[in-house]
Amino acid sequence: MKISRLVKQAKKGNKEALLELILADQDAYYRLAYTYMGNEHDAMDAMEDMIVTLYEKIDQLHKGEAFYSWSKTILVNRCKTLLRKKERYLSLEEDEESAYSVFTDDSPYRDTESEMDMQVLLSHLDGPQREAIELRYVHDLAYQTIADMTGVPLGTTKSRISVGMKKLKLMIGGERDDDNRGTIRKTQTDLTYDKGSVRT
Repeated sequence: MKISRLVKQAKKGNKEALLELILADQDAYYRLAYTYMGNEHDAMDAMEDMIVTLYEKIDQLHKGEAFYSWSKTILVNRCKTLLRKKERYLSLEEDEESAYSVFTDDSPYRDTESEMDMQVLLSHLDGPQREAIELRYVHDLAYQTIADMTGVPLGTTKSRISVGMKKLKLMIGGERDDDNRGTIRKTQTDLTYDKGSVRT
């Protein structure tokens, strides 16, 4: 597999191989960093810190195919560290706006009115539920990756998403698909929320 091959090369000191791995998913890295940092400059700083950390710790990665979930966990940790250093880190429980700055007018990822509708709805959930739902359905991350990023057990992650989605369903009076992919349809209006309605 190409990822495993590049990881092996990176472990041998091949910086070009590591750079190729990063560039292959650079947009996803940026979107994830922007979600936490709230602006382009700080998001880029977090990505630079992540790259340095990857160079230093690539030997600690045991499974090459896990590179992207591992590196994104490092990126989230770097974002939170940078925010704490600037003394402006607020937990998602305390800061609804910055947690969803990805939906604001100056964000490159706000495309539709339905996303603003979702911002309002998500603001009614508690912080851990909002974070888990956003990582799952906006960034399309696996449950285990979210658990690693947020430092909680897999079962807790799934519970946060399940409970949060049920709350959203009640708020909009709609019905959610049972395939656990996050689709919510309002019965009286055309409001929809799935991985297609939030552009990344």
